[in-house]
Amino acid sequence: MSIAETIIPPQAPPPLGLKAFTAKRLTGIIFVGIWLALFVGLAVWMVADFSGEKFAKYGLRMLLGLGLTLKLVGTSLILGAILSLPIAFARMSKSSAVSSIAYAYVYLFRGTPLIMQVFLIYYGLGSFKHAFETVGLWWFFKDAYSCALLAFVLNTAAYQAEILRGAILSVPRGQTEAAKALGIHAVPTFLKVILPQAIMVALRPYGNEIILMVKGSAIVSIVTVFDLMGETKYAYSRTFDFQIYLWAAILYLAVVELLRNVWNALERRLTRHLKR
Repeated sequence: MSIAETIIPPQAPPPLGLKAFTAKRLTGIIFVGIWLALFVGLAVWMVADFSGEKFAKYGLRMLLGLGLTLKLVGTSLILGAILSLPIAFARMSKSSAVSSIAYAYVYLFRGTPLIMQVFLIYYGLGSFKHAFETVGLWWFFKDAYSCALLAFVLNTAAYQAEILRGAILSVPRGQTEAAKALGIHAVPTFLKVILPQAIMVALRPYGNEIILMVKGSAIVSIVTVFDLMGETKYAYSRTFDFQIYLWAAILYLAVVELLRNVWNALERRLTRHLKR
């Protein structure tokens, strides 16, 4: 026993299960209680003020709008993924001209708001009506959904290209050198060695991009696309019932939560060999 222990006897530890009731913990409990009370109050108000007539009249329209939202997001993500491949390779190109052009594209679409891009394509390109009629493309640019889809594809392609480029560059260079030493061609090396490892790294950022696209899709209602938010605005303009927006929020939240769980299950499935 040390001299300090003989002079100052050790104090008994606090009883197990008892935690210090600090100001930080108290603040946290108060905030959780406030949020819980607000949630319960909102749920009670929605149930008490629920209008079956309004739900029957506008509920189906909102579900159809949700279907259009999912169609827009799904199509743009698939086309954006296809477009992101050449952009990502152009970003990694040894040619400074090719790399600079790809960088300018990515910088432009990642550095400007999506709503501005939708406006520029729908309203800006609409100013060239006669030119598009001459080349036979006015049928595409006069349609609000087509213009919104084009804006979403170009926007998500820029983000997906950077996600893919970062994931590919994260794979150790020794993997490529080992494949060359074994005499494996560059294309099979990329498809069977580099890409599977890159996908593991890119899974989480891709999931975030999908969720951001779902939430960002609400802006297309501004250009008269009747997606979920467009149908919600239509229903509110007829009823002036703020609860309509709460229904839409619940639908968006349900879609995001479903995607989050599906993506988590997919990630666990594809990375199960890394956790053994």
